[in-house]
Amino acid sequence: MSAMPREPEAFAEQVAQLVRQMQPGADIRLTGPRELIVDGRRMDLENLFRMVAQDPARGAEIAGHYLEQMFASEAMQIEQMPFDIARDRIMPRIQPESIFEHLNRELVAHVPFVNGTVIVFVIDLPHMTVSVTTEQAIRWGVSPEELETLARSNLEQYQPSLHVRLIESQDGGRAAILSEQDGYDAARLLLDGLFDRLAPQLGGDFLVAAPSRDMFVALSPEPDEFVGRLRQRVEADYQRLPYPITSNLFYVTRDGVAGYFDDAA
Repeated sequence: MSAMPREPEAFAEQVAQLVRQMQPGADIRLTGPRELIVDGRRMDLENLFRMVAQDPARGAEIAGHYLEQMFASEAMQIEQMPFDIARDRIMPRIQPESIFEHLNRELVAHVPFVNGTVIVFVIDLPHMTVSVTTEQAIRWGVSPEELETLARSNLEQYQPSLHVRLIESQDGGRAAILSEQDGYDAARLLLDGLFDRLAPQLGGDFLVAAPSRDMFVALSPEPDEFVGRLRQRVEADYQRLPYPITSNLFYVTRDGVAGYFDDAA
């Protein structure tokens, strides 16, 4: 039994090699420290990385078994999954527009968002998430806008009792940190009740930082010194964390979410 590399980039490269052995004709691209694109479909390696970390000595064995399950005939039939079965598993994710440097925009079901991002949709399965394609949406007879409404509703029900940690700085700034670590922390920017839930703690309209998929920090828009310090942290997190989204802040009001720009930006 052999170990797998512990460094994220090397780990992803090793997994890519295993996938090539199992799927010789597949188009495989390494697009992040814990992410592969296999035949145009995103493969999230986060769960596999954690599983291997629990038993490093059996890393290759664990990875091989995991990938065998992933590419089993049942998993390969996801493309043909009926909408009635898939609908309760469809979830939203916020992604940077740059994903279309690796994926064909026309093949991925998505809707535009703010701050140079888009909302994509995934089918959430026990061992993986699979992107919803434009072809699937057409076959289901569902528009991207209808997928967005459904995905937002599913997100609301996915973890209805969220734990929010509130922090107050000495200069009067306030922050609310949400960290469920379930792959949808940043996506919770899309929750319909987000403003009503956090505005009382943050004094009204507020900002949200979502530098990567697994980070969500809401903060008061004042004082400037407080926001400036958070901006520096967000920029650093955007550069270092896996699944980066944007270093820009989002502005949340009762009317919705917008991009946020000021002199510091």
